[in-house]
Amino acid sequence: MGISLYDASVPVFVRMLGRLAVIVDKAAAHAREKGGGEGALLGSRLQADMYPLADQVRIAVDAAVVGAAHLAGVEAPRFADDEASFADLSTRIAKGVAFLESLNAARFEGAEVRTVSWTARGQAITVGSVPYLLNHAMPKFYFHLSMAYAILRRDGVALKKGDFMGKA
Repeated sequence: MGISLYDASVPVFVRMLGRLAVIVDKAAAHAREKGGGEGALLGSRLQADMYPLADQVRIAVDAAVVGAAHLAGVEAPRFADDEASFADLSTRIAKGVAFLESLNAARFEGAEVRTVSWTARGQAITVGSVPYLLNHAMPKFYFHLSMAYAILRRDGVALKKGDFMGKA
C-alpha cells in the first residue's frame, strides 16, 4: 500500500512548521540579546528582489495551509499579513498548525484522483493532486522555510542544521 496524501502532507507540514517556530524563537532571542529591536531582522532579505524574512515566514505558513486545504478539498483560512514582531509570526505559525491539525485523514480520502486549481501570475493552473503536492506545494513550502533559515544564518542568528531538521 502506498502512502496517503494526508500522510505525505499534513504531518510533514506540522513537523516542519514546528521547526520554523524554533527558528523564529531563536531569532527573537537573538534580537533581544543584540539589542536594536526586531525590525532589522524582520525586514532582512537575501537579495533586494527577494521577500524579507517576515514574508518568507508568512508564505511558508500559507504554503502549508493552502497546500493541505487544496488536497483536502476545503477552504483554507486567510491570515492578515500584518505581523510586526517575532511574537506575531509565532502566532501565525500556531494558527497554521492548528488548522492543519484540524484536518483528519478522512478528509483526504479520494484526494489522489482530485485536481487542484489555482491562479499564479494571472494564469489559471489545474493539475492532479499528486503533482500539485510534489511539484508545487512542498517545494514552495520548503523554499520559503529555507529562505527564512538562510536570512537568519546570514544575519548572525546561531542556527544549526538541527534547528531546521529536528530529530527523526
